[in-house]
Amino acid sequence: MSHDLLIALVAFAFVSSITPGPNNLMLLASGANFGFRRTIPHMLGIGIGHMLMVFLVGAGLIRVFDIWPVTHDVLKAVSVAYLLWLAWKIATAAPVKQGEVTGRPFTFLQAAAFQWVNPKAWTMALTAITVYAPDRSLAAIGVVALVFGAVNLPSVSTWTVLGQQMARLLRSPRHLAVFNWTMAVLLVASLWPVLAP
Repeated sequence: MSHDLLIALVAFAFVSSITPGPNNLMLLASGANFGFRRTIPHMLGIGIGHMLMVFLVGAGLIRVFDIWPVTHDVLKAVSVAYLLWLAWKIATAAPVKQGEVTGRPFTFLQAAAFQWVNPKAWTMALTAITVYAPDRSLAAIGVVALVFGAVNLPSVSTWTVLGQQMARLLRSPRHLAVFNWTMAVLLVASLWPVLAP
């Protein structure tokens, strides 16, 4: 991979990782509700899970879409249904009472598995492989996956920190409930690029 192409890949990985999407909105909510430390497994699950996803997509799964384009529509339908359910769970989460810790953040495995139903993660993986590893050699696919792994974790951590800082403004159950409903609405809104023709 040329130096210029590598720089372009790093820029693409950064922009696509730092911009709002289901992962980052969920980390914002988790940072606000559970704090940074309890959200670390969620962040690691996203970073490592997406890196593995990029590699597996490039190593062969992308061919499934080439051979059977309908599988892309099936994936989209499953992803939308799951994200709508997840948005509802976020919106209706019971506010935490003073001194009480309820609920729990995503585990490492839950966050890693979530990448497979996250439309933005799929778009990032398919675009990265198509543009930055067009020959689909294992070496090029490995570089793309490693770049995403290196760039993703610091990017998603930013959203957790932002959520943790916002928690100071969310002391009352009412404010936290409004925040959770807002996050749920934004999560649903993040589906617009997937649903738009």
